[in-house]
Amino acid sequence: MAIDFSALKTNRKSLTDKLVSEVQKLNAPAQGNSQDDDKFWKPEVDKAGNGYAIIRFLPAPAGEDLPYVRIFDHGFQGPGGWYIEKSLTTLNQKDPLGEYNSVLWNSGIEANKELVRKHYKRRLSFTSNIYVVKDPAHPENEGKVFLFKYGKKIWDKIELAMNPEFEDEQKINPFDLWEGANFKLKIRKVEGYRNFDKSEFEGAAPLFDNDDDLEAVWKQEHSLAELIDPKNFKSYDELKVRMNRALGLDGGAAQPRTTAESAKTSTAPWDDEPAAAPAPAFKTATARPAPAAVDEDDDASLDFFKKLAEE
Repeated sequence: MAIDFSALKTNRKSLTDKLVSEVQKLNAPAQGNSQDDDKFWKPEVDKAGNGYAIIRFLPAPAGEDLPYVRIFDHGFQGPGGWYIEKSLTTLNQKDPLGEYNSVLWNSGIEANKELVRKHYKRRLSFTSNIYVVKDPAHPENEGKVFLFKYGKKIWDKIELAMNPEFEDEQKINPFDLWEGANFKLKIRKVEGYRNFDKSEFEGAAPLFDNDDDLEAVWKQEHSLAELIDPKNFKSYDELKVRMNRALGLDGGAAQPRTTAESAKTSTAPWDDEPAAAPAPAFKTATARPAPAAVDEDDDASLDFFKKLAEE
């Protein structure tokens, strides 16, 4: 339902309540094309892997209901090449790799489950509009509105701000222009991965004191709904062809070994060291995960496959 700017201010309490409700739904068990990079802001790190910026998460764009979209994707290199695709589970549709992962997980073979965990699992990311308050690496970005793709670790901080653990902690809606808060993004390199643990919200305060300035920022926001428009996703059949090629499934005829006995003679060709546990009988090749846009693990993907195994 579209709203104008005055309604955004007047109704922000009800909008916050709705947002909290939607966030809570994300914690329940879960029942394309290239993007315009110019619209996206990415934090830059130095040679040591450290980075710092201050950003402000913005409310839903005009005509849209939520200030974020949640997207699942897959990225790995198999015997037949790379597979880097958005998952149709983003749209609550069946996805060929999701179904294949279900077969692996339900096989009961730990090596198969390990393939799902390390290589084929869904990656979770969120995208929101942000206002860049401070960007020391690129000051030219300051005062501009961008899309920002982030992972579950940052999302957890957003959720914690909305639902604090202790009664003496201030409850805020980080996406509110008037009563939200700037987010201090602090990046460190820990064990080879980007770490956001030290990132934190400042105290609640308006982004600007003048509503005209706030409205000007709001009107610069980019569509989030566009990112999950079905037209920006490949069809099930297209994804299956690409998946079969990447996995070396020979037109889809080959299937993973699903018994411990049939898998005994195989070793996991995706590991740098020979694996003691059995693995599916794919064509031997080194598979490495695709470089992730977000260097964070997500537990939601494993929950998804555990649910499939129980069905």
